[in-house]
Amino acid sequence: MFDKVLIANRGEIALRVIRSCKERGLGTVAVHSEVDADALHTRLADEAICIGPAEPSRSYLHIPAIIAAAEITGADAIHPGYGFLSENPEFAETCAQCGLRFIGPLPEQMRQWGDKVRARSLAKSLGLPILEGSALIEDVEDAVTKAEALGFPVLLKASGGGGGRGMQVLRTAEEVRASFETAKAESLAAFGSDALYFERYLERPRHIEFQILGDADGNIHVLGERECSIQRRHQKVLEEAPSVALTDEQRGDMSATIRRAMGEAGYLSAGTLEFLLDESGALTFLEMNPRIQVEHPVTELVMGIDLVLEQIRIAEGGSLERRDAPLSPRGHAIECRINAEDPDTFVPWPGVITELHMAGGAGVRVDSGVYGGGIVPPHYDPLVAKLIAHAPTRPQAIAKMQRALSETIIGGIRTNIPLHRRILAHPAFEEGRISTRFLDDLRG
Repeated sequence: MFDKVLIANRGEIALRVIRSCKERGLGTVAVHSEVDADALHTRLADEAICIGPAEPSRSYLHIPAIIAAAEITGADAIHPGYGFLSENPEFAETCAQCGLRFIGPLPEQMRQWGDKVRARSLAKSLGLPILEGSALIEDVEDAVTKAEALGFPVLLKASGGGGGRGMQVLRTAEEVRASFETAKAESLAAFGSDALYFERYLERPRHIEFQILGDADGNIHVLGERECSIQRRHQKVLEEAPSVALTDEQRGDMSATIRRAMGEAGYLSAGTLEFLLDESGALTFLEMNPRIQVEHPVTELVMGIDLVLEQIRIAEGGSLERRDAPLSPRGHAIECRINAEDPDTFVPWPGVITELHMAGGAGVRVDSGVYGGGIVPPHYDPLVAKLIAHAPTRPQAIAKMQRALSETIIGGIRTNIPLHRRILAHPAFEEGRISTRFLDDLRG
């Protein structure tokens, strides 16, 4: 069992990890940039240490500073949260070289799944259904050839990308030629690689993902699915569990396929396999994220499990309970990502929070890293809070979320709460008739 865990992250996920550590009796160390000196995660951890200026490359992405902080404070493990260094195999290897346990997958697993083209090949070899796509693109003329062979429209993607960034829908050869060099440059700047590939573009799919846990004994738990179809610019806005689009047969068949595939792969820790569900009802593999996800709370609520605590137990060498059948969801959960941004234009809106009242009551959970008088800095993701509602049925969860949103007060900045209320009140959402184009349709 660990004695002290350093959390190499900030905001709500840092606070989320701190909570599970404290409930397990572990000491906690927060790291922070200069601009985050008074952030909530630094206040609630047992210890806090500054690791550099506001720029992520000089603080939250600066591996030597984080390792030094762990050594100075005597931490024996590091939890990376999500984002930043959570999928960086070099960081995990450095932790091991310095005698620190990385709470997450093995470095080679991050490499396998982090490169999207390599991940597609691996998923196919493991028997997962794959969306049609291309090999890596060599140059602009090769791009045109591959796009035409695949059939327009196509989705141009960065092989090293993630989080919905670096994607472009292209419908003609002319658009491919006009976009290719810019896409390469953007990919290189964002991900350190200009490798690109195509996937067949589905006009109105649903985005479905399955949560897994794996231990060192080869046990794999598939903890149901999440519906993540409400997106803007390929980035998730609202998630729920379970999905109303899957039948029990589909859910059971895919869970069994994933359990077998990831057992064969020897996957360790928490991970999420993402799929697209087309209008015919076919699920096809999109990508695998070898880390905890932003939207993990909806799975925790419907499955009655603490995923972060399980990550810690697995990293300590603990085993998952053997199960012959998957867990069944209890009720329905919805998560709204509350961002500091204009609800219509999505322009970030950092600033000082002058007034704060978070919703409460039965079945309402708030994961947040802000407080009244605190600052939402412009240097990081604009996520302010995750508001999660859990109820016996989906209509009840929607009603509970509407109530919770109505009593959430965040002054001094703009947030996307009005957008969430419009989504939840829309007849198509209430009836479960959604796709990844839902917000485009909502905005007209």
